[in-house]
Amino acid sequence: MAGHGYTKTDPAVERWNTMREAVYKNFRFNSRTARQSILGMVVFPATIFAIAYNQDMRWDWRGKRKGDPIARNAPALETSE
Repeated sequence: MAGHGYTKTDPAVERWNTMREAVYKNFRFNSRTARQSILGMVVFPATIFAIAYNQDMRWDWRGKRKGDPIARNAPALETSE
């Protein structure tokens, strides 16, 4: 599409675009891509799940007024005697 009208084509950009579109043809697993795959498909989702599981049912955001705690199991208020 480039090259029509006043647009000049840059050969370097065209080579990079061709390489980017055909990267699946030359892909190979090595230590770097394996590490990135494991981090992206196992470690990162597991971390997000652990955080979400830890925080689940901990907070109650409905109908709170100023000064009310948002924690579902709020610690009891200490009264001075």
